[in-house]
Amino acid sequence: MIINVKEKDFEFNSSSLSQRCFEPLIKIYKVRMSEETTIGEKERFYEELTEGQRALFMFNVYSNHISKSLIEFYWWSAYFLAQPKIWASIKSCFTYFHDEPFLLLLEKIEQELKRHNHPTTLENFAITRDELNDNNELHASFESLYAIFENIYPTTIEKINTFIEKNLQEFIQIEK
Repeated sequence: MIINVKEKDFEFNSSSLSQRCFEPLIKIYKVRMSEETTIGEKERFYEELTEGQRALFMFNVYSNHISKSLIEFYWWSAYFLAQPKIWASIKSCFTYFHDEPFLLLLEKIEQELKRHNHPTTLENFAITRDELNDNNELHASFESLYAIFENIYPTTIEKINTFIEKNLQEFIQIEK
């Protein structure tokens, strides 16, 4: 999807580059979803994105939901795992950005959720946020995983910003 940005309107500060490239994508997505919210429309939007835009979009979809708290980290991870296409796209975004530590974290999250018999489809998905507090073993493991997330997240953002800076044409087109 070609996203044209006027050079005078674009700040090339690498610390916010990923956010600056994500903003136009999410605006387009929200407009489209306000008109049509079917799975087909969501998939059509996603298919129109470049590989880099897809990776950036999935990174933001996941990180914006999980970064709010331990409970949100747990619940959204379980929810996305129950949607195999979305989970695979989340994992592939970290492969795209060459972020091995985050990819390993996702694999640990997946193992832990499966170990506690969390659903891998939405068909029987009835997970609540309360379940984390009701299961001491699950809570302890997710506390540990969330600590890893908080530790690696700043480096992940830095990696993504650096990658975008070197491959800007994959994300936006700058107009003079």
